[in-house]
Amino acid sequence: MPSLRLLVVGASRGTGALTVSAALARGHQVTAFSRSPQNLTIEHASLTKRAGSFHDAAAVDAAVVGHDAVIITAAPSSLAGFKENPTYVSAGLALVVEAMKRHRVPRLVVVSALGTGESRVLLGWFIRTVMKDGLLKLPSQDHERKEALTRASDLEWVIARPGRLTNGPARGRYVTRAEIAPVPGSISRADVADFLVTAADSDAWVGKAVQIGG
Repeated sequence: MPSLRLLVVGASRGTGALTVSAALARGHQVTAFSRSPQNLTIEHASLTKRAGSFHDAAAVDAAVVGHDAVIITAAPSSLAGFKENPTYVSAGLALVVEAMKRHRVPRLVVVSALGTGESRVLLGWFIRTVMKDGLLKLPSQDHERKEALTRASDLEWVIARPGRLTNGPARGRYVTRAEIAPVPGSISRADVADFLVTAADSDAWVGKAVQIGG
């Protein structure tokens, strides 16, 4: 696969920072876009760090132009972020989609969560009712909005639905399912990052919501 110009939105920590590392390791040119790009400790000749909020239409537009694909890993740092703005991710995603269409950037890869949309049936009763519909109600609702926006975008979209995220190392043996079928209930952020880059640099998952675990 030739080198791509990838924009990672929400790149300063967690899955976003690991996605930057995974993309650089595959030889891609990467722009890391976040409010605090200085927190990203990676330094690389193929990495550009760009400061901005993905709730700022002008900043998003300037960041998107010139790329081949956009990977959305942005999320508030805590549940309090969703209480302040229940559409935290979906509102930013809408601006990204508009900019991608304007600048003809074809590929969009979005992190969602296992249990969103038709994958809800894969959750056990406790996770489904106590967690998703209770403690995590606001982010769960925004995952639903985010997936709907992604599907309606008319872009080359891929939705990643990981289970519970862990901080373990990449194992490279995670399970991917585009059909509604069980996958392991947890996965390391490093393995999620690996999948996100795969979704950006291959056509295997275009137009699919993919359950991932392992």
